[in-house]
Amino acid sequence: VRKHRASACPSHRRPVRSSLRGSMAAELVFAPGARKVTADEVAQPFIKEIEEATSALSSSARPKLVGFLANSDPAAAKYAQWTGKTFQRDGMNFELRQVEPDELDRALEEANADTSVHGIMIYYPVFGTRPSFHGGSYDDALRDTVSLAKDVEGMNHFYRRTMYRNQRFVDSEQARKCVLPCTPLAVVKVLEHLGAYDDQHPVGNRMSGKVVTVVNRSEVVGRPLAAMLANDGATVYSVDIDSTYVFLRGKVEPVPAEATTESVVKMSDVVVLAVPSDRYKMDPSWVKEGAIVVNVSSHKNIDGDLLLSTRPGVRYVPAVGKITIAMLERNLLRLQQNFKGSGRLVWDSSIGCVAPAPDQ
Repeated sequence: VRKHRASACPSHRRPVRSSLRGSMAAELVFAPGARKVTADEVAQPFIKEIEEATSALSSSARPKLVGFLANSDPAAAKYAQWTGKTFQRDGMNFELRQVEPDELDRALEEANADTSVHGIMIYYPVFGTRPSFHGGSYDDALRDTVSLAKDVEGMNHFYRRTMYRNQRFVDSEQARKCVLPCTPLAVVKVLEHLGAYDDQHPVGNRMSGKVVTVVNRSEVVGRPLAAMLANDGATVYSVDIDSTYVFLRGKVEPVPAEATTESVVKMSDVVVLAVPSDRYKMDPSWVKEGAIVVNVSSHKNIDGDLLLSTRPGVRYVPAVGKITIAMLERNLLRLQQNFKGSGRLVWDSSIGCVAPAPDQ
């Protein structure tokens, strides 16, 4: 995968028109070197790659993603709408299937068996914390129902296992890369773009020496992101509603008793905010000068204007949705390539890999 890095930004103070509190628009002056980074800026190189890849395929060979919507969450419906428009723009096929929650298991199995479907995704939450007969939550069981050959979100048991174990390929020949969860991967691409990843280090160590705080430890964003960054060499503080842990490569440890969210944020080179609530707001004064702040949540977990006007050198990414969808498209293309023509897969438990089954 090609890396894309932002060019150096000017450090002089510049006025920007912004809608602030109250009825009057005020002039916002950025702190020296502070910059707002849009999702468009980061996503564009990947969009170009995707368009080039799809244009090289005949219309009948272009991959198809099926999205399952089994909830009434407006955010999920909006994400599905964005996905459909983006796929149409980039020449790929997307079909949204709206189903009742209790019919989703059957619908997933049908899609798993359908050779015209190359990728499957589910818009969560479906059942929330409702327990499953198979153990864990019902939503966890749904993730594990999706075939690894079609799991465009990279969230079933196979991909969780490879991600947490830092196993980066599906096969023992290391010819087929694993897919990774789309939103955490989008954050990684933001950090590569902004130069947080050091190309002078080998792959797997390019975040060495960096300190990151991720606020949220959900199973779909916060925890996998913490693990991915730790596997790339970072020291990652994972903050949740009732606890903070430090993720290091391959292990999780408690933080010192005196550590607070404020204290870990103040020493962080990167801060990722992913709290799904408009009630959570981080104090911008905690962010150190020159840090990267990425707001993943659909809610603004920090006052961006105050951050940009008071913290010199900070780079603030207010949203990652367009990058996430680009990662979704890349994952779909990767799955199609990884498993093209594979009617069956063979699991090798000794090395934790899969391979296409030989013809009988």
